[in-house]
Amino acid sequence: MTKLAALSGVSVEAERKILDDIEDQFRLEEDALIEITKQFLEDFRAGLGEYNHPMAMIPTFVTGVPDGTETGNESVGTHFASSESGTLTGFWRRVCEVTLLGNHEFSMKQQKYKVSEALKTGEASVLFDYLADSVDAFLTEHSSVGSPISPSHDVANPFDTISAPAVPLGLTFSFPVEQTALNQGKILTWTKGFSAKNAVGNDVVGLLQDAFNRKHLHVRCVALTVGTLLSRAYSAGSCLLGGIFGTGTNGAYVEKVDNITKLGDSQARKEGGLMIINTEWGAFNNTRTRLPTTPYDNKLDRESINPRYQAFEKFISGMYLGEITRNILLALIDAAPKPLLFGGKASAPLNTHYGIDTAIMSEVEEAWESGRNTEIKANGQTNWQSAHFTDVEALGPQDHARLERIRGILVQRLLLDPEDVSLRDAATVRWAASLVANRAARLSGTALAAVLVQTGHAELGGGTPEPKGNIIIGVDGSLIQHYPNFQARLRSSLRSLVGEPVEKRVEIDLAKDGSGAGAALCALQAVKQGL
Repeated sequence: MTKLAALSGVSVEAERKILDDIEDQFRLEEDALIEITKQFLEDFRAGLGEYNHPMAMIPTFVTGVPDGTETGNESVGTHFASSESGTLTGFWRRVCEVTLLGNHEFSMKQQKYKVSEALKTGEASVLFDYLADSVDAFLTEHSSVGSPISPSHDVANPFDTISAPAVPLGLTFSFPVEQTALNQGKILTWTKGFSAKNAVGNDVVGLLQDAFNRKHLHVRCVALTVGTLLSRAYSAGSCLLGGIFGTGTNGAYVEKVDNITKLGDSQARKEGGLMIINTEWGAFNNTRTRLPTTPYDNKLDRESINPRYQAFEKFISGMYLGEITRNILLALIDAAPKPLLFGGKASAPLNTHYGIDTAIMSEVEEAWESGRNTEIKANGQTNWQSAHFTDVEALGPQDHARLERIRGILVQRLLLDPEDVSLRDAATVRWAASLVANRAARLSGTALAAVLVQTGHAELGGGTPEPKGNIIIGVDGSLIQHYPNFQARLRSSLRSLVGEPVEKRVEIDLAKDGSGAGAALCALQAVKQGL
């Protein structure tokens, strides 16, 4: 029979105080959420007014969104450094071909190509050659376009203007860039574990196009784009915001050009209207003056390849949540004078940097929530919790069965000895995972709330009458797709920030094949604009 509790030699009251102190550090009440959202709005306005802010607020020069009536021939889109479907981490290059059918429908062929660790940290030219090779392989093996080899092998003039036009390609590049045109953007920094040499400061479209040219590929990169928003707009008829909540995070929304004062007296500013802004909100509050930093976050940041950068991303993204959780578990394993978890025993995954994948957290929470009618309360917590989570003896047989399933997951995935994992240990790991994920989801809600307030769709703190129509938000990413209750927790946060009348009219839906399809959609738009 499984042990209900580990004999730690620490009193129940002392143990609970330690755990409650940790929980307090992760708790986000409404007042804190409001202050974080206010800082978001300040950073939005600063980034719209001047260049070189961490929250870059990059003008994309995309001045319209599709409404689903468009039709078009094949174009190619590619999304670089996305998370793989069905899991929560992993780096891939995804290439797809899109044909717009009208009536909010499109057809798509796609293929994924793994990005190795060596490519992530080697020379940029080698990385971009690989990206070009993956496009070549896709067009040759999967596309109706056929072979992409240029009929002209003149490197100085790789495209034969007499032959068929080059294949137009849109690029969704999941790293910060300073975009100066629809088809130009300077790489500002690498994130998500990438550090390829001789890339920062260069035009990402130029780097990719140079790789196409070196390989004599009849492909032209015509657009650097924010795919999720465009994909959802085509499917739904409109879209205010596209957000990524997966391995990394970012958001793009439709802004009035008049508010983008850093454009100065440029032609784009004179023409007015609307423009999609790429926020780069992963870099929000790099100073951490507002974000609820804990020792477990500080350890993650200090040991990362980019300390003091991408702060918001490190709080809410799939790449990092497992590591934050691992840091909590290690603190409990190493607790003195007596351990509070696994009898003080660790394992290879627990002792390995990024050894706990966010997918393990998802499995644990799924096992706990399975068969439960869960309601998310205003603070993001679930409605079932009454006794302290460590009081496993007070739980019913169904919850004991759930903890047994979690115990099995921990033994299998963390390579622990079954004798070292009690049901209380299982409850503690479930609690830690929930703390980290709940905070991530609630912080994600502040980003959405900031966009609603910035665009005049809501007032911070509520008070805006119920809108007549739905406010469309397209999302993509494995966290919001697969992590149990992530969207419900996010919505709870959003409701507390903008009020229920607005929140209930916010339609949050997955962007169909978001980043890749959106890149191809933008490529078609660029061709229409003569690029």
